[in-house]
Amino acid sequence: MNELDSRSLPHPPPWPAMLEALCLIAYFGLAAWYWPGNPGCCRTDWAPRLLPLLPLIPHLWLLHRDMLGADGIHLGFAVSLSAVSALTVLTYATAAWRYHIAGMLGFVLLFAGGSLILQLAMPLGVPVQHTEAPLFRPHLLVAFAAYSLLSIAALHAVLIALAEKHLHKAVPPKMLAGLPPLLTLEKLLFRMIQAGFALLTMTVLSGIGFSEEVFGKAFTLNHKTVFGLIAWILFAALLLGRYRYGWRGRTAIYWTLAGFSSLVLAYAGVKFVMEVLIGR
Repeated sequence: MNELDSRSLPHPPPWPAMLEALCLIAYFGLAAWYWPGNPGCCRTDWAPRLLPLLPLIPHLWLLHRDMLGADGIHLGFAVSLSAVSALTVLTYATAAWRYHIAGMLGFVLLFAGGSLILQLAMPLGVPVQHTEAPLFRPHLLVAFAAYSLLSIAALHAVLIALAEKHLHKAVPPKMLAGLPPLLTLEKLLFRMIQAGFALLTMTVLSGIGFSEEVFGKAFTLNHKTVFGLIAWILFAALLLGRYRYGWRGRTAIYWTLAGFSSLVLAYAGVKFVMEVLIGR
């Protein structure tokens, strides 16, 4: 092929790369604007409700491009983390219509921007198997929804712990400025845990059906099953303790973080070790 022929070949359009860059700029720019103590953290008008959609819409398109490739469905560590972060942004953008939580959007948008960088930087890996099974897509959908809601619950637990630590200081840290009151944070925490636990229960049940459908047995003993069930038990115990004994404060924080840690180990932790540390 001569030089003229090679120049005449079509080149890939530049707009996907431009979209990636604009999405990242929007995430980090809005994270700075919403960050506690900055101009957007205490806004109560339409802006906190609509502005997060600006990077979220292209983020969802980029997820669709990378997860649903021509060779199959990719569920590697980076793209899965990015999907959870996108659902987290969507949840917060929806909740902002009812609660004044603009002060928390900075943390969420920063998480989404960082996870998108990982998605764009890390290889997609091989596509997953058994995606043709009827229960695969429902199981995948409820699993990501459960992870995103319980990720939000973990973020709330950390912020409650920080707020309680600095509760009696005359001048609280700038990072806590503009956050909702402790009672509002705690109320939101348990609502997220209740919804996340319901979705986690659906994930476990659909996983049992999926395993029966593909492998011919309800349970396959592996790290996902073990840590997933541990997470389910911990969140069930937390909700029961809240209902019967009025658990709150540090008790609720410890149980929330323990359940979330087990959930991370059930999937993302092992994926991180295999794909990032070992390189498989």
